[in-house]
Amino acid sequence: MSPSRRAILGASLAAPVFLPGLARAQAWAPGRPIRLIVGFPPAGTTDIAARLLSEPLGRRLGTQVVVENRPGAGGNIGNDVVAKAEPDGLTLLMQTISGGAINYALYGARMPVKPEDLAAVALMLRVPNAIFVNPQLPVRTLAELVAYAKARPGVLNHGSSGAGTSLHMTGELLKLEAGIDMTHVPFRGAGPMLQEIIAGRVEVGVDNLPSVIGHLRDGRLRPLAVTTKERSPAMPEVPTTAEAGLPGVEATAWFGVQAPARTPAHIVKRISDEMNVIIREPDMQRRLADLGGMAPNLTPDGGTSPETFDAFVKAEITKWGEVVRRSGARVE
Repeated sequence: MSPSRRAILGASLAAPVFLPGLARAQAWAPGRPIRLIVGFPPAGTTDIAARLLSEPLGRRLGTQVVVENRPGAGGNIGNDVVAKAEPDGLTLLMQTISGGAINYALYGARMPVKPEDLAAVALMLRVPNAIFVNPQLPVRTLAELVAYAKARPGVLNHGSSGAGTSLHMTGELLKLEAGIDMTHVPFRGAGPMLQEIIAGRVEVGVDNLPSVIGHLRDGRLRPLAVTTKERSPAMPEVPTTAEAGLPGVEATAWFGVQAPARTPAHIVKRISDEMNVIIREPDMQRRLADLGGMAPNLTPDGGTSPETFDAFVKAEITKWGEVVRRSGARVE
């Protein structure tokens, strides 16, 4: 081989490999503010998660991320807004277990979107649900609540932040597994529900731990159990439902970002990659842990990706479809 040919070959081998998808993901910049749609009112866990994410995500993408609350129909209004938005990365959805999984079975033909209308970006966190009561109710354990409810069928009310939410379905699971009869009272968000339980007008509540943890810590509400397999490090004194004798009452709420279907893959990857960096930052991990949040754990390194989040959502749709079928839950 001549020296000139060796030089050309050497130069080509030394040149960096060009990966079009990676280059586009790194090059994409929003150019305009991004709307992060929340399908629930302010103060609930979905809103808390969105506001925790908005500032660091905007900083990393070089723009402002504006949280926009579009509450209603258990998150379905927010789903619809994002599904119909331009697929340009400028409209995102803070998705939940209810809007992203439960509602497809609960609303059936009335569901305004299909799973394929939304593209998975990244899972942000998982959180336990907490079962709690007004402190004036004479029960201190989950077993005591079950006994109290069995002695008074149909008398107690259990609140949730809306029909179709994981809070609603956790209450339905509790009734199924414990064999008790309570009346479900849906509210338009966690804030109004908590106010009614603190006031004593509703006796029992189920909420995501982050939005209720302050009330549990200050004694305005009494925790009975968390619905995850392990106790929450944020409230290690509170037993799990399994420890309380009801292992079938297991529910882990989750919060992640979705985009309109047809959003280009390189845009989805850029946002997902930035979220992976953000959820690993020590300050973010401390803030999420203090609220009872757990890491995504969808990838071997504990993170998330569009592909793993998509598979996770599909599995959740199947799981909660069966719970809805068993419970006979419906929305009016």
